[in-house]
Amino acid sequence: MADVKRGYVRPLDLKHGRVDLTHGSGGRAMVQLISELFARHLGNEYLGQGNDGAVLPAAMLDGKAARLVMSTDSHVVSPLFFPGGDIGCLSVHGTVNDVAVMGATPLYLAAGFILEEGFALADLARIVESMAHAARTAGVPVVTGDTKVVERGKGDGVFITTTAVGVLPDGLDLGGSRARPGDVVLVSGSIGDHGVAIMSQRENLSFDAPIVSDTAALNGLIATMLATGADIRCLRDPTRGGLAATLNEIAGQSGVGMMLRESAIPVKPVVAAACELLGLDPLNVANEGKLIAICASADASALLAVMRAHPLGQDAALIGEVSFDAHHFVQLSTAFGGRRIVDWLASDQLPRIC
Repeated sequence: MADVKRGYVRPLDLKHGRVDLTHGSGGRAMVQLISELFARHLGNEYLGQGNDGAVLPAAMLDGKAARLVMSTDSHVVSPLFFPGGDIGCLSVHGTVNDVAVMGATPLYLAAGFILEEGFALADLARIVESMAHAARTAGVPVVTGDTKVVERGKGDGVFITTTAVGVLPDGLDLGGSRARPGDVVLVSGSIGDHGVAIMSQRENLSFDAPIVSDTAALNGLIATMLATGADIRCLRDPTRGGLAATLNEIAGQSGVGMMLRESAIPVKPVVAAACELLGLDPLNVANEGKLIAICASADASALLAVMRAHPLGQDAALIGEVSFDAHHFVQLSTAFGGRRIVDWLASDQLPRIC
C-alpha cells in the first residue's frame, strides 16, 4: 500500500510487495501501480494520453483507407509461468494472432487485468515486463487498459483480457467459409507444443529433451505469406482444441471434407512421447504459435517455401487436401495404412491452457 504520510509516497516494493485491495480502488495506490508498473513498461504516446480511451490515428494501410478488425480474448492459463512463456506474453500473442489470421495488420492493444489481493508484485512485474517485450517485438503497442483487484481467494493470481485493433485492406477476405475441394492444408510447424508444455509443468514431468511452449506473434509470418500474392482462402491459429477442432470448424463453415496424412503432420518426438504417456492426441492439443493455411493447390509450393524461410515457419508442411464430403468429415490416413475420423473433442481435455 502506498505510504501517503506527509505527502510522501513510498515506491512500490516490487521484490516483496503484494497486491492489495487499494490497488484497485481508484485512489492513490491504484495510480501508483499504474504509473510505476504498467506505464513504466507499456508506456507509449497513446497510453500516455491518460484518458478512459486512446485517440488513435485514422485507419490507413499503404496510404488507403482500410477496414477495421478487432478481436478480444481472456487469458486464464495455469500455471502463470511455463516453459517458453507466461500469461503476459501469451495475452499479447493470442490476440495479435486472432487479428492477423484475418489478414489484417494488428495496430493497437488494450489490456484488462483482474488481480487477486495478495498476489506478489514481483510476479506481476515479471508478467508485465514479458507482456511489454512481446508487444514491442510484435510491433503492436498497448494503448489503453484497466485494472481491478478482487479479494483474496476470489481470483487466481491474475487474469488478463486483451483486445486488438487492426486494419484490413479492401479486396482481401480470408475466412472459414472459403475452402474449396482441391485446396491444400498447410501447417506452419510442429503441433501440440504449447498444450504439452503446460501439462508437463502441471504434472511435474521431465523428459530427455525440454518441451517448450510455441507461443509467438504470427503477424510477421502472415505478412510475408500475404505478400506472395498466393491464393490463400483461410488462415487460423489452432489454439484450444488444436488442429482437429480448427479443421472441423473450417470444414463445417465451408461445407467440405478434408483428408489429412498422419505421416506429414509435424510432431516433435518428445511431444509425441509425452502425449502417449498422458493419453493425449497431439491433434487435439493447443498451439499458441502455429497457423493453418488453406490455399489453392497451385500456390502451395511457393507458399511453403516462403513459410520455411521465416523463423516461425521453418517446419511448415503440407498435411492434407480439401475434398468433397456431404458429411463434412475431417479424416486421417494413418501411418499403418488405415483411415479414421478426426472429430471434435467431446470435452476439454486440457483446461486453462490459454
